[in-house]
Amino acid sequence: MAFVQFSQVSLAFGDRDILKNVSVNIQAGTKAALTGANGAGKSTLIKVMAGLVTPDGGSRVAQKDARIAYLPQSGLTHRGCTLREEADKAFAFGYELTAELERIGDQLAAKAANTKTLLARHDEILTELEASGWNRRRATAEQVLTGLGFSHADLERRTETFSGGWQMRIALAKSLMVNPDILLLDEPTNYLDIEARAWLERFLNDFRGGFLLVSHDRYFLDHTIQVVYELFNGELRKYPGTFTRYEQTRAAELATLIAQYEQQQAEIAKLEDFIRRFGAKATKAAQAQERQKMLDRLRQNEIVIPESLKKIRISFPQAPHAGNIVLTLTGITKSYGGEPVLRDLSLLVENGDRLVVAGHNGAGKSTLLRIIAGVDRDFSGELVSGAGVSVGYFSQDSAEELRGSQSILELLESESPLELIPRLRDMLGAFLFRGDDVFKPIDVLSGGEKSRVALLRLLLRPVNLLVLDEPTNHLDMHSKDVLLDALASFGGTVIFVSHDRGFIEGLATRVLELRPGRFRTFPGDYAYYMRRLEDEANGIVPADTDAAATAETKPSSNKQRWEAQKKAEAERRKTERAVQALEAQIAEAEANLKTAHNALANPAVYTDGEKAKTTQQEIDRLTARLDDLNAQWEAAAEQLERLSP
Repeated sequence: MAFVQFSQVSLAFGDRDILKNVSVNIQAGTKAALTGANGAGKSTLIKVMAGLVTPDGGSRVAQKDARIAYLPQSGLTHRGCTLREEADKAFAFGYELTAELERIGDQLAAKAANTKTLLARHDEILTELEASGWNRRRATAEQVLTGLGFSHADLERRTETFSGGWQMRIALAKSLMVNPDILLLDEPTNYLDIEARAWLERFLNDFRGGFLLVSHDRYFLDHTIQVVYELFNGELRKYPGTFTRYEQTRAAELATLIAQYEQQQAEIAKLEDFIRRFGAKATKAAQAQERQKMLDRLRQNEIVIPESLKKIRISFPQAPHAGNIVLTLTGITKSYGGEPVLRDLSLLVENGDRLVVAGHNGAGKSTLLRIIAGVDRDFSGELVSGAGVSVGYFSQDSAEELRGSQSILELLESESPLELIPRLRDMLGAFLFRGDDVFKPIDVLSGGEKSRVALLRLLLRPVNLLVLDEPTNHLDMHSKDVLLDALASFGGTVIFVSHDRGFIEGLATRVLELRPGRFRTFPGDYAYYMRRLEDEANGIVPADTDAAATAETKPSSNKQRWEAQKKAEAERRKTERAVQALEAQIAEAEANLKTAHNALANPAVYTDGEKAKTTQQEIDRLTARLDDLNAQWEAAAEQLERLSP
């Protein structure tokens, strides 16, 4: 059985420990995710496993002849041949084995003395080639490439003509098609649309080897992996189950730790305040020095909470009032080079809609968003905005507009509403700009960093129609959750495109499906849309394209039903948020109750009558609050179950 095994592996960069005595075994059948905060060392760990980085200590052992495929996050380019020829390079090992077969054949023809050994090796190579799928390599290459979104016509295109995102798809395809024993994938979903992600999900579910991957797509992870490894402060811990199960387990584990963290932070703030107020006074110098020693000891043993588990909630400026009808599109047609991308598209967008635009690459999703945002005016048909509508538009091109020597913080402070300025640091932290990162000049930012700044910059503006093209690109899972929470409570309308299925399912209340020259709308969330497509594929319901397409241009007999659905969905989301808030309060109350019980067990407390009485009263208060919260949670959970589809 092929494997890659670490034992007590350590690695440091300067005075920072990236890996501390890490042990892990990836073998055939392993389906694992690697998680951790940005900068925790996930990519470094995968490079060590791939044999590209040598650790400072410990051992890395890989089974002899095990085929290990590694995909980095970015930076791979291909040129000098066609896509088909580039794909064939993935089978280099097979060409090497067939060359060895020819050499063995020549030796046997020459009647070499070691005939028995040569024949055994000959059979061994034939077995290995058959197991690797060598004889099916052309079909395998086409299957993988088309699964990842390439067309058959693309197979004859020169590789240098593909953009950066498609270059990474080529690299991913090559990693998969060699049928490796071990797959090490660092952010493989970054450049994939939702259809390609679904294909990769199916591939990994059928994959017989072992894999370890990093991804910020919770839905994708929940449907592919069986174990999670968390890298935190250089240490690696294992959590069996789905990614959602890991998050639940980790949150429960950390409830007490968070309570201790908050208590410690309060003590640190108290000591710092004393030192600041009395450090310069001669009469208090001794006490200030003693407090400084206490502070230093606390700092040495300061509790660290993973960024991904710090609950950050942000809200944006109140959306200006707008009428019930936000947009009316009638007969929108757009062509490129004579080929229609959008044809006679008609659509009615109502206030409060969360409309996701779905469809394969090239169906016109980004084109439609540019038209709605007023960026592209070269189209036929009519687009009418409702009363009071103000549009905010985000696309990956938004990052290119950012230039200048201002720091990130200075730029946002100059454009933010006054009431949000005190919260900008928290918002920037939620968008992965922490500590001194906020002082980086705009001109030195990477493309991904500029994209995050551009998105936050847009969300600080008081608009009532947000048009968002791939807003979750360059965000980690925690940042996506913060953005999703903010958009769900946004008082206006959202039209968006995303390749993150979890994000779509958490936000969308309607679906507009685009296909070349056609469109359909679905009055329901994304899960309903996917069920409908499945029913159509199975012949359970007909694909009634024409009726759906014309429904937007005239008063719909379904409008009342749509409105009822929207109202029910809004109520369900409200109840879901209430359940989540109650769960957080219950976790906090349980942690506080445990802290109080621990305090009562302290001799310094239970031997002091007054302290013991006060602590017992706190325990009684917390117990009563916990009972009340649990009763509220049960009622809310029952209501959510009734409202769920």
